[in-house]
This record gives sequence, structure tokens and C-alpha cells, in this order.
Amino acid sequence: MSALIYYICCAVLSIFVLIGISLMSKVESATRGNTLSALSLLAGVVVTLIYYKIFDISVIYIFILVGSVIGYSLAKRVKMIQMPQLVALLNGVGGAASALVGTLTFLRIGSIPSAYEHFTSVTAILAVVVGFITLIGSLVAAGKLHKILPQKPIIWHNHRSLTNLFLAGSVVAVICSYFATTNMTLFVANPSFTLYLAILSSCLFGYTFAIRVGGADMPITISLLNSLSGVAGAIAGMAIGDILLVSVGGIVGASGLLLTQIMCRNMNRQLTDILLGKTSTAHKASSGPKKEIKTPVQPKEKEESLENILQDAKEVIIVPGYGMALAQAQQQTKQLADKLERQGARVRFAVHPVAGRMPGHMNVLLAEVDVPYDELYEMDQINDDFKHTDLVIVVGANDVINPAAREAVDTPIYGMPVLNVDEAKQVIICNFDTQPGYAGVDNPLYKDGKTKMLLGDAKDSLNILLDKLSAPKSTVGTSQSKESDLSGILQGAKEVIIVPGYGMALAQAQQQTKQLADKLERQGARVRFAVHPVAGRMPGHMNVLLAEVDVPYDELYEMDQINDDFKHTDLVIVVGANDVINPAAREAVDTPIYGMPVLNVDEAKQVIICNFDMQPGYAGVDNPLYKDGKTILLLGDAKESLQKLLDN
Repeated sequence: MSALIYYICCAVLSIFVLIGISLMSKVESATRGNTLSALSLLAGVVVTLIYYKIFDISVIYIFILVGSVIGYSLAKRVKMIQMPQLVALLNGVGGAASALVGTLTFLRIGSIPSAYEHFTSVTAILAVVVGFITLIGSLVAAGKLHKILPQKPIIWHNHRSLTNLFLAGSVVAVICSYFATTNMTLFVANPSFTLYLAILSSCLFGYTFAIRVGGADMPITISLLNSLSGVAGAIAGMAIGDILLVSVGGIVGASGLLLTQIMCRNMNRQLTDILLGKTSTAHKASSGPKKEIKTPVQPKEKEESLENILQDAKEVIIVPGYGMALAQAQQQTKQLADKLERQGARVRFAVHPVAGRMPGHMNVLLAEVDVPYDELYEMDQINDDFKHTDLVIVVGANDVINPAAREAVDTPIYGMPVLNVDEAKQVIICNFDTQPGYAGVDNPLYKDGKTKMLLGDAKDSLNILLDKLSAPKSTVGTSQSKESDLSGILQGAKEVIIVPGYGMALAQAQQQTKQLADKLERQGARVRFAVHPVAGRMPGHMNVLLAEVDVPYDELYEMDQINDDFKHTDLVIVVGANDVINPAAREAVDTPIYGMPVLNVDEAKQVIICNFDMQPGYAGVDNPLYKDGKTILLLGDAKESLQKLLDN
């Protein structure tokens, strides 16, 4: 490959990376942008191998394979709640790679043309310094996020002096690198001293700078570390003379820095204050000693009024926070929004720019459960609408809704823009407790007369709201007289088996199936799933769909494990299955299903079937279970039928 073609490829790939990053600025195009950037970087690796004629070194492909396996494994195994930790670690890996390139380049100074020795030496050590700062800072950030390290800021005695000392050591190492290529006999010109000083001082600086940052400032810290990983890559590219690495590293560094500035502006904070730890600890309040907040006890009539508040609300805003992420309650949040919309309310989500532990954390979690993009509003888009809102539901947020930010002078959140939740007519807060957030500032909204507090796990609180929205309804779509007893049947069942089928897959109703199982279990029922080996369109189809929504593996039973238990079962709920539960298979001679083992659903005491219609399945054989007196049919879309069961 000629140099001209290589430079053209570098330019084109750099533009593609830039376009990819641009696409990632919008939720609906973020996946495409991420894919485009990733493929462009992969192409960059291929182009580099060809241009430098090193594609025949087999060990490179071994390392690429190992890295790919590790990356794929992490991406698959890491839960969405752990994504900030993964992002921090990936930033650190980028910094480590740049530091390694800088180290190896510095050790090869003698083989570089003398005209470039000074430049290469300085850029190599600079890559080492920035790379190790990024690596150690990212490890500390990941440790704080994963609760291996304390999430509260750690401030040592003379912390700032130590930080300045280690930073000065890094600067000295870079200066010494200039003289390391000369024949001077000064100790500071010794290459080994220079390299060791660079590594030690940068690692210590990375640790001291990151350890004093509190959880409230972690989104900004991750953005900054992302920028530093790009800067380290660009400097490493200068050291080895690779134009593509310089270009892509510069793009990542610049975009990360812009994001950091945007985050700082949204929090009304100075980056230098965050890095110096000024915003992570509360100063002494001038108004006297802090009063203890006691957990409010809800009077009975106040709790019961939730039902009217929920059902009367026409304009609703939901505010998600890190507590929603911790409780993995995004699905219940989506459920609540859907239910409110079915009752005629307009529902929107207000996303504070620093909600969660990394930029866009809430957007990712809500997009994961199919919340429409046009229902997600940034703070500046929706903040003026709170005053016209009937109800705000807060799910695990504190500092970002704290009105004290407007008036609590000398506190970490003073002057930080917050969501104007306090301007709404009614507020329901689903937080774990009434303790202050990371900023350590009491939230006066908790004591506001229009605020209803639901304390404890966010999932449980949201389920309470879902129950308040539910009212017993007569079920439509069945000819059975027992339909009016649906609530009694559901609430009285102690042994329940759920049978999933292809209709569940078509309706994408696995999440509602899981919710129904959870609700039955909360009522004291034992719930199991009976999976026929040919349910769905491939072996294990139902298992995959149910595992996707976190149905425990020990609740999934194959036919031969559970078939004898149907006769002892109070209730069987069928979700979109037909042939695999058709008892005609035992006696309908000369039909396609004759002799096929089926689930013994007909032996249960009660059966509820949520199928689209009463038509025969693929085998074309009528199902006598549909006309059995103990069967209740809920016809139509499986999601809607399951929602009726949840309502009952």
C-alpha cells in the first residue's frame, strides 16, 4: 500500500469515526453511530497492518482474538446497571494501551533517527504520563461505582499538596525526557530514572485526583477520563508517527472534553473545582446545626389518596434517577407509564443530565425497556412545564430534584440547575429512604405537604402505584360464567404453572408474563414455568425469551419434569400456546398431533388461556380445552390479556 492511499484511508476512516460520534449524540441513532465507529476502528487496524507490512506476524492475531473474546464476554455478562463501571474500565484500558506504546517507544529511542529523538522522547513519556493517569483514575472510578472503594470522597491531610507534588513529578519526568536523548551525565538525564519517575508520579497523581471525587461528580469524572484516554492515544500516535492514531485519538479527546464542559455547565460547576475536590464535600452551613430528618409516617387516608391522585392526573412527568438503576426498576417504571397513558394521561420522562453514574445512563436504561425516544426530555426542554403538571413521579432521584440548590449557600449543590419538581401540583417520591443524596444536603421536598413518600425498594414502591391504578374489571372476550370470579381465582391460587408459547413471542409479552409471575409470588403462590420442547420456533426459544426478562432458571421446567404435577395445580395460565397443550393429541387418531406428548394442562383445577383466537393451531386440530367448563378464555393480544390479569 502506497503512502498516498494510506493517508486517504486514514482521512476517510477519521471522518467515519467523527460521523459515528455525531450519531451517538441522539438516542435513536446511537446504536448506528457506535457500530459505524467500531467498524471504522476495525478497518483502521487492518489498514495499519497492511501499510506497515506486519500482517504476517501471527502473534498479533492471537492477541486480537484474545481481546475480542474478553470484550465480547464483558459486553454480554455485564448488566446494564454496571455499564458505568465498564465504561470507566474501558477508558482505563485505552490509557494503559497508550502508556504501553509510550514505554516501548521510549525504550527504543536509540534506534530512531537523531532528528526526531527529542520529539519522540518527550511525546513517549507524555503518553506514559497521561496513559497511567487515565488508567489509575479509571480504576478508582470503577472501584467507587462498584462499591469496592467508598463512594464518598476521601480527603487526606494535605491532599492538595500531595496532588500538586505528584503532578509536579510528572512534569519533571516530561522535562527530563528531553535530556534523556543527550549524552549528558546528569542523573536526571538517565532514561531509567525518567521512565520510573513518569510511571510512579502519574500513577500517584491519578489515584489522589480520583479518590477525592464523590459519587455526585462521577458522571463528569468519567467524561474527563474518556477525554484523557483519547488524548493519551493521540500523543502515543505522535510518538510512533501514526497519523490515524493521532486523528482518532484527537477526535475522542476533543469530544470527551466537550462533553465534560457540557456536563459542568449543566451542573453549574467549574472543572477545576471538581478536580480539586471542592464540590465533593459539604462546607459548614451558616444556618446552625443540621436537623435530623425522620422518616415520615404515612396516615392511612394519605396512602389511600394515592389512588385518586394517580387516576385523576392528566399531565404526568416521571423523573428517573440512580435509585431506579440500582433497583433495576426501569421495567416497572415503563409499566406505570403505560398504565397511566391507557387511563388518558400524557406521560413524559424528565432526564437530568447528571442523573445516574455516566452521561446518558437513564436514557440507556429506559431505551432498554422500549420507552419511546420522543417521551424522553432533557432538563432544558421540560423544566418550564413542571408548573403545569398534575403529577410528578420521582423514581430514585435526590440531588437532581433538590430545590435547596437554589438557596442553600455554601453547599456542594448550590447553584446547580435542578429539575423544577417542586413546582408541580402533586409529587410522589419512590426513594429508598429520606437520607440526603451524595451532596449531603437535606431535601425540603420530602416535607412538602403535596409530596407523598413511598420509601423502600423502588420496585416495591412502583408495584404499590400499579396496584393503586388497578381496579377490578369485568373481563371481556369469554363465554365462561366463571369470568367474573377471575380476581378470586388469581388471588386464591397457591400452586401456579405458566405455559409460554409462540403467541407470547409474537406479542413480545415475556415481560408481562414475568410481572404476572412476580405478582402471584408476592401473593404467596408458588409459580413455575412449563416449557414444551417444541414451543416456539427453535429449541430453547421460550427459555431464551424468559431468561431475557430474568425469570430464574430454577423456575423453568421441561415437560418430563413437570407433567405429573398438573393434577396438583390450582391454576394454569397459558400464554399463546395451542398444539402443545391440546389433549386431543391423546385420542384424535389420524391427525397430525396424534401420539405427540403434550403438557397435561387439562388436568389442572383451573385454566386461563391468553390466546389470540380460538382457531386451531398449526396442526389444524380443534382444542377441546377451549370448551372445558374450568377454562377461562382471554382472547386478543397476549400483552392486553396479561394486563387484564395484572389488573385483577
